[in-house]
Amino acid sequence: MKIFVADKISETGVDFLRTCDGIEVDFTPGLSQQEVTERLADADGLIVRSAVTVTREMIEAAPKLKVIGRAGIGIDNIDLEAATERGVVVLNTPDSNATTTAELAVAHLFSLSRNLPAASASVKANEWKRAQFMGREITGKTVGIIGYGTIGRIAASRFKGLQMNVVVHDPFVTAERFEQDGVEPRTLEALLSESDYVSLHCPLIPATQQLMNAERFAMMKPGARLINCARGGLVDEAALIDALTNGQLAGAALDVFENEPPLDSPLLKLDNVVFTPHLGASTHEAQVAVGVAIAHQLVDFLVDNEAVNAINLPRISKDVMHKLQPYLELSRSLGRLLAAITPGPLHAVKVVVKGQAAELDPHPIAVETLVGLLADTMSVQVNSVNAESLAKRQGISLTESRCQEVHDYVSLVTVSGHYDGGKIHLDGTLLGEKHPRLVGVDNYEVESILEGTILITQHTDQPGVIGAVGDVLGDGSINITRMHVGDSTEDNKAMAVIGISSPLNEETFAAVKAIPAIEHVCQVEL
Repeated sequence: MKIFVADKISETGVDFLRTCDGIEVDFTPGLSQQEVTERLADADGLIVRSAVTVTREMIEAAPKLKVIGRAGIGIDNIDLEAATERGVVVLNTPDSNATTTAELAVAHLFSLSRNLPAASASVKANEWKRAQFMGREITGKTVGIIGYGTIGRIAASRFKGLQMNVVVHDPFVTAERFEQDGVEPRTLEALLSESDYVSLHCPLIPATQQLMNAERFAMMKPGARLINCARGGLVDEAALIDALTNGQLAGAALDVFENEPPLDSPLLKLDNVVFTPHLGASTHEAQVAVGVAIAHQLVDFLVDNEAVNAINLPRISKDVMHKLQPYLELSRSLGRLLAAITPGPLHAVKVVVKGQAAELDPHPIAVETLVGLLADTMSVQVNSVNAESLAKRQGISLTESRCQEVHDYVSLVTVSGHYDGGKIHLDGTLLGEKHPRLVGVDNYEVESILEGTILITQHTDQPGVIGAVGDVLGDGSINITRMHVGDSTEDNKAMAVIGISSPLNEETFAAVKAIPAIEHVCQVEL
């Protein structure tokens, strides 16, 4: 089998490939896109970093290609949809450069605190302006970490070692995990208001796009400093410039930018900003680590069919997949619904398949629940290959079981999500063995097609509530496509599951929420 290494990776990784029996190595970095396409024609595996863009045309021109390995975490340069369609597994190395990136954040914290870049430039200019570079001690200061994945956890441990107070915000990590690591969780608002330094370590997803905007900068402690070694899109750079020039922030350190390189950016003219050119993974150790890791992962896949850190496809036979597919769609939708209605971070998910569904392996069904649960919270694409490990990193355990007995339905999938202070219980089934339906939420009997946009309200069971909801939706030009209302067997409460023509904007959603009888409301797109 042939592995084509199209980008420059560590020689240690290439040397490992050359020692493997049955593996032919083509290590030719620096080629044009067309030359890469031509060399892929007879390759079984491809390794890239960030210089090569793996296009649909490349993948379609490589009939033997089975696996693409990215030496690093980001897969923006790989057409994942095309790879998935062709059955090409995509692997990455999400943790191999985590320490390096966390250490860069620490380095930037020191640079900001002691004016190191400016002081160095001053001395090189034959100046000796000691008073101009008065700094600040970091001992006892508070650093707020936004995003508590692998890099955030390493950064937290380093900051704690510097005798700093560490507070953390990550809505998808459990309280047990924070307690285990000895860090203090905060709401985003509380973290911003009390932190002397704010360090970003969260993924760039729709919910975090321009997370740090004018409103959030105004919440920050006056004179605080911002560090971003994660993704440029997390910061509204125009708002950052305002905060740095009006004195709200004392400084910022940026390794990443909205547009890279940041040519002619007004940020470059500010004296209170420290820059590096996206160096998060740029250490000798990290490059060796990612090169060696991806080399081992490709060999594991090609020789033993073991997909370590796979981004896309599960490996399930066509016959089994045909039987599983409707249940996978059902459980994925239940997972998305669970994510929308749960009031706090989950620490456990339990999936039970009942009736005829119990004849199937419950594990793929349970894992697909995690796919739906995590789909909108992660920077990487979540699928049945990586969902369980991603959930484990977030402190979420998964259990699955099956039961032959079931009442009222031929098959039933039950999903329970456990969080601090309670749990959410969802029941789903298949209509005609292929159409997913929601049939229960906690002790409410409801029924809804699991597709499109769904609005769910929990409210006091009294006349006029549904009419009030309809009035608000009508004012917002939102059509109701379907609706089912179920009452509770335990209290004077009711739940409405309403299919709507399009997602509610903030104003309309707030108006629904403001209806006096409504206690909880959420919407989910399926």
